[in-house]
Amino acid sequence: MKKSLLAAALIAGFAGAAHAETSVTLYGILDGGIGYERVDGTLLGQEVDAKRTGLIDGVSKSNRWGLKGTEDLGNGLQAVFVLESGFDIGTGNTSSGRLFHRQATVGLRSDAWGQLDFGRQTNIASKYFAGVASPFGIGWGQAKAGTTFGAANSVRYDNMIMYQTPNFAGFQLGVGYSFRHSGNQQFDVGTGEPNSRAWTTGLRYGNGPLAAALTYDQLKTAETMGPVLGDVTIKSWNLGASYDFEVVKLHAGFGQTRNGWMTSISYADASTNDLGVGNGFISNDGMKVNSYTVGLSAPVGANGKVMASWGMADLKNGGLIGDIDADKQHVYSIGYDHALSKRTSVYAIASYGKHVLFQDDLDSKLFGVGLRHSF
Repeated sequence: MKKSLLAAALIAGFAGAAHAETSVTLYGILDGGIGYERVDGTLLGQEVDAKRTGLIDGVSKSNRWGLKGTEDLGNGLQAVFVLESGFDIGTGNTSSGRLFHRQATVGLRSDAWGQLDFGRQTNIASKYFAGVASPFGIGWGQAKAGTTFGAANSVRYDNMIMYQTPNFAGFQLGVGYSFRHSGNQQFDVGTGEPNSRAWTTGLRYGNGPLAAALTYDQLKTAETMGPVLGDVTIKSWNLGASYDFEVVKLHAGFGQTRNGWMTSISYADASTNDLGVGNGFISNDGMKVNSYTVGLSAPVGANGKVMASWGMADLKNGGLIGDIDADKQHVYSIGYDHALSKRTSVYAIASYGKHVLFQDDLDSKLFGVGLRHSF
């Protein structure tokens, strides 16, 4: 009898150890609500008046589901992976033709040495800069930092190797290199480099009430596809900081992008592709955009938070398509988020964009209320 009890205890112990060494987690975000969106004015000489009232989808945070896992390899080293896909809650369709377009990585992680990941993933500016420079971070539709700072607009590179150091007294460094920023890496058959390669790097600091980030992205285009011209190097650097006074948290950011734009400029619940200007990366040799933002967030009671921001993208030279007489793009936003529980929140957002796409007479509006649940 005693031997049977001992055997059962040993089996239970080994089972518990195996469970602790390896884990796989299913997670996701569901975000939907009702809202009003409108874009009206003149785009490249053509009258535009597009509006809709109804379901809004993935506004405060993009809808997603994913799998992430770890395996303990001993001596503080872990094997890690993330597979993450986005979808439209209104239709149930995937938000891309790819199965795991948001992230597909495998790597190694160590408390002592940092983390090394291989695969499709977001760039350093989206990870380090966006949430520091703006209270809206990478979410909230056109209110997000990426509308003003293209390199922080959830930019994702394929075929990427990324290394991030551990946190040293609040400092962390990240660097990534993409062997082809979009699509399968091509063979070089002696007719010229066929792959558009990208660098992303940055340094962030977070300790107590102060947070700051400095990032740099560079994309060397190799092929001409739509608005992307070959043999152009798009460069973007951004600097942001925030300080939490407890009663209010202040955010600010500045950056510059040259020779193009890292992603489509968003407005309302759409992007430049919907107006026929082109989605994704846009290259234009000589183009220069200075970007600015200031914002704040403040707690409301025990579970609420109010956010407000202003962002401006000032096009100095060139344009999204050729040379145009451009005006400064401004985005004014205010939002409220209220936690009903640890996983469920309700929110409201109002955002107004002026001189969208740097057009003198093109505005965008977004108003909405929604419900968000995480699992």
